[in-house]
Amino acid sequence: MAVASGRIIVQVTTGQKRAIARTARRLGLNLGELMRQAAQGFAPSEDERDLLALIERANVSARQASESLVDTLSFIQESNKRIAAMTAENA
Repeated sequence: MAVASGRIIVQVTTGQKRAIARTARRLGLNLGELMRQAAQGFAPSEDERDLLALIERANVSARQASESLVDTLSFIQESNKRIAAMTAENA
């Protein structure tokens, strides 16, 4: 068996810690072994993978929309300056 050489700190609530400890005792494992096995055995379902991909696409779209809005507002600001300058010239 490999010797553990690193630590991963996981913050949990008191209730979560009690529930995890109960599960470990029920399975005859210590907390560290339960956490290692749970982490190594985790594989998101196809639905979860699809949802994560959808979330990523939404985040990309939101960033692009935000950048587009910034560009548009900048263009409007410059246009307003040109209009103000033309109006001042004709006054």
